[in-house]
Amino acid sequence: MSKRPAEASSSTQTIDGQPFAKAGPNASKREIEGSNEMGEFEDAWEDEVEEDEDVVDNAEKDEDGMDIDEVIPAVEDREEPTPAPKPYIPGLHTLGQDEELEADESVYHMRHTMRVNWPCLSFDVLKDNLGDERRRFPATVSIVAGTQAADMNKNEVVVYKMSSLHKTQRDGDNSDSDGEDDDDDDALDEDPIIEFRSIKHFGGVNRIRAQPLPPSTGLPPVSQPYFVASWAETGKVHIWDVRPLMESMEVPGYTYDKAHASTPAFTVNSHGRAEGFAMDWAASGPSSLRLLTGDIHSKIYLTTSTPTGFNALSQPFTSHTSSVEDIQWSPSEPTVFSSCSADRTVQIWDVRSKGRKSVAAIDPAHESDVNVISWNRLSSYLLLSGGDEGGIKVWDLRNIKKSGCWHPFSWHQAPITSVEWHPTEDSIFAASGADNQVTLWDLAVEQDADEAGMDDTPEGGKDIPSQLLFQHLGQKDVKEIHWHPQIPGTVISTASDGFNVFKTFNV
Repeated sequence: MSKRPAEASSSTQTIDGQPFAKAGPNASKREIEGSNEMGEFEDAWEDEVEEDEDVVDNAEKDEDGMDIDEVIPAVEDREEPTPAPKPYIPGLHTLGQDEELEADESVYHMRHTMRVNWPCLSFDVLKDNLGDERRRFPATVSIVAGTQAADMNKNEVVVYKMSSLHKTQRDGDNSDSDGEDDDDDDALDEDPIIEFRSIKHFGGVNRIRAQPLPPSTGLPPVSQPYFVASWAETGKVHIWDVRPLMESMEVPGYTYDKAHASTPAFTVNSHGRAEGFAMDWAASGPSSLRLLTGDIHSKIYLTTSTPTGFNALSQPFTSHTSSVEDIQWSPSEPTVFSSCSADRTVQIWDVRSKGRKSVAAIDPAHESDVNVISWNRLSSYLLLSGGDEGGIKVWDLRNIKKSGCWHPFSWHQAPITSVEWHPTEDSIFAASGADNQVTLWDLAVEQDADEAGMDDTPEGGKDIPSQLLFQHLGQKDVKEIHWHPQIPGTVISTASDGFNVFKTFNV
């Protein structure tokens, strides 16, 4: 991707859709060299031929004098069947010197990769006006991301539009389970396209979140802004209106004031110089926007919208004793939110409570730092958390003191970096870890009765959980994942080497 100017800019380029070197999602391992050497078979008729050489000599030609070996190859010349690739399981298998991972494209409905100038620790999905429940291809995806450039002055907030995202697989055994039309097969050979607009951002972006929009609605009217908040490493939280940037990629000939778009609509200075990572918008209408931000000094601040702009409240929420790592508003209670921290706890809060203290706590929630949480938007009593020890836990908030963790999962081999519930399936969630894995899970899956008691553990390894639907490999240092709310089953992930957009046949 070509270098962008620091000011708001645009470009159109082709997305690199090839697998990453040395890795591939849902991969199998194969030999780089020497894997196709032919084996040799023993001649089953060798003894008989030696005993009756005259018969063989007379039979070597048919009635027309044709050499039979030209029609039927000798046994030793026949090709040996190619062995089936071995599945690769992180933590169990290691790559040899002559091996690399090879992506199994047959399990993907769609898979594309995008490389960027600077790594993005965080991004969020932007809603568009193309409709919900989109199942036809090619697909279009819009996201907003914040960079982590080597120089603080070179960072940006970037709005990407990825279009012409075609199917990965033309034909095969996997049928289109979603009932999508095959009329768009001609789009399979089109090159995916990326367009973007960027604005300057002083300091790296630790986390970025887009204003939530009501379900079954597209962008707000042109007269209304579309806000995005960025947590800067400088300790400031900036609120931007990215609506003009999106419109400039949707409407031919659309122009906007670049200087105005590059100026934050509001800046939260409540945290002083303390940077942070925790941030979440309340899922409410544009007339009552509320933004929570948590810093490394254990403080959480609330910023609300007013008829004339935004107002940052000065009194913090203070029950954590270490860095606040993540925040989530309740999907069903407008005044309730949850947070997690390096103090190993998950706290539940009500903004109406006096003293700005939490009203409930899971202590400890994990063996070490609790890095991320996600509140189930369909079953609001379920809360998901991921810890530094690599564990994932599902909490039933109705019985949190009596039964504790409802369901723990131990699969990842490194800290969990992101978790998120599926937007329309309350039993499915996605997770990512510092072990370079993105995993998809389904709580509704249980071990078959016929399999109970059977040992299906790989030799030298551990049990593969029944709820583990899929593992996506190929990225390095995965930082964040999100489901696309308008394209069912589509996952977007960011890592040190760029973005992946994929949809599997499993979800």
